[in-house]
Amino acid sequence: MDNFAAILDSHADRRPGQVALIDGDRQMTFAELHQRVNATAAVLADLGVKVGDIVALLLYNRTEFLEVLFAANRIGAAFLPLNYRLAPAEWQYILEHSGAKVLVTEAEFADSIDGIADSLPDLLVRALVGSDAAAPWQSLDDLVNERLGQHVPVADVPGEHLQRLMYTSGTTSRPKGVRISHRNLMYKNLGLFVQFGWTAEQVTAVGGPLYHVGALDMGGLATLHIGGRLVLQRKFEPVELIRLIERHHATTVWLAPAMVNAVLQRAELAQADLSSMKLIMSGGEKMPEARLRQVLKLFPGLWFADAYGLTETVSSDTFMPYEYMHAKIGSVGKPLPHVRVRVIDEAGSDTQADAIGEIAVRGPKVFAGYWRDEEATAQCFQDGWFRTGDMGRMDSDGFLYVEDRKKDMIVSGGENIATPEVERVLYEHPSVLEAAVIGHPDSTWGEVPHAFVVIRPGEHFSPDELTQFCSERLARFKVPKYFDQVDALPRTPSGKVLKRLLRGPGAGSAQGA
Repeated sequence: MDNFAAILDSHADRRPGQVALIDGDRQMTFAELHQRVNATAAVLADLGVKVGDIVALLLYNRTEFLEVLFAANRIGAAFLPLNYRLAPAEWQYILEHSGAKVLVTEAEFADSIDGIADSLPDLLVRALVGSDAAAPWQSLDDLVNERLGQHVPVADVPGEHLQRLMYTSGTTSRPKGVRISHRNLMYKNLGLFVQFGWTAEQVTAVGGPLYHVGALDMGGLATLHIGGRLVLQRKFEPVELIRLIERHHATTVWLAPAMVNAVLQRAELAQADLSSMKLIMSGGEKMPEARLRQVLKLFPGLWFADAYGLTETVSSDTFMPYEYMHAKIGSVGKPLPHVRVRVIDEAGSDTQADAIGEIAVRGPKVFAGYWRDEEATAQCFQDGWFRTGDMGRMDSDGFLYVEDRKKDMIVSGGENIATPEVERVLYEHPSVLEAAVIGHPDSTWGEVPHAFVVIRPGEHFSPDELTQFCSERLARFKVPKYFDQVDALPRTPSGKVLKRLLRGPGAGSAQGA
């Protein structure tokens, strides 16, 4: 059975009374999770969801996120996790492009979805977590409770069948839908089991958002796959996460570098008993070596496994081996089992040791392509290798070092920001003639967007107005924190903007928005 959802049948049979999920005061055993997933699968089937359809999730971390995820897969459908930090216009594009038939969300987002629903002809059903739902919304709780006790067979789908869509900010003006299959997911999980030796004793604290591969895949679904336990935090808050780890004796957590920094700043960390922790996985952006050394000093014996991965590879392509954490500090380690990683030159040949080139990945957990975008798919594959666009080097011992990210990409607090996406919005403002966005160093988030704009003759430059304009069209973390007015953008003879000159000293005044 290639359907990932079948794993719950096994756990419900072999360890029915073991706690699978902890969400606040709520605990759910594998038997209870299995029952609720079957009931939710019956709901989706009754709502008209069929094999290959898309079910969208716009939820904070909660048990229902995982219930709907498994239920959609159980009937052969795919799920689509939406970033709750996005603006409604961004949700609108993703829902329209994906063709999602059902959206499950919570009350906080209902009004925003109502505002865009008329432009989503494929979206047939809107369901709210909770019992207070008025038309056109339906109560997911009521629908599930009516079907408790029903059993829905697991759809027998091939391993290449779509398990989910995840939209990622690439280097284009619109996010791209990454097609992740059941086979991709299960090979990724297998790699983690071999790398870390996980068993059903695994207890993973989930502080990052489940819509992101970091939280969902670097621990989340792999823990449930092996029969372990997830401790969910609704939204990341460093002190609460420290308390959850301590209270539930968590053994593992994934933290983006900005989250690591936030935890390290809390005085409560020194008083907490975190002796149960065995492993911190990280990744999403480059970890400063000074912060790495601070973690290793604070937690002697802890495995801090810095990593490299992408949404397109279901995360987790390389991890730092335990015995090399100090000797190879700054590296993201070696490839997982069944993953091949190369550093190549422009011709596609392997570079010499320590020479910088483009990172390329191959293996059964690498995605097959982008949703409804054959051109982008063709551009990123060469001879079966996924060319990531990230720049790195590999030393003579086979350890990977990431030197730079995808061209023009900003990583802010672990979230990818495609600069063309922000520039597209700025170009829509009537006062803006030209715009270019780069990453500006930030002590909290790593980077924040910094916009350089050329204002049309006769128009007024107002950073506050531009901030408000962007805030209505973009997620808050994508809104430029700094604006500079320039007379012209530096360009090559062919007209390409030279962003490296904008990053140089004296490039602008960095007026705060």
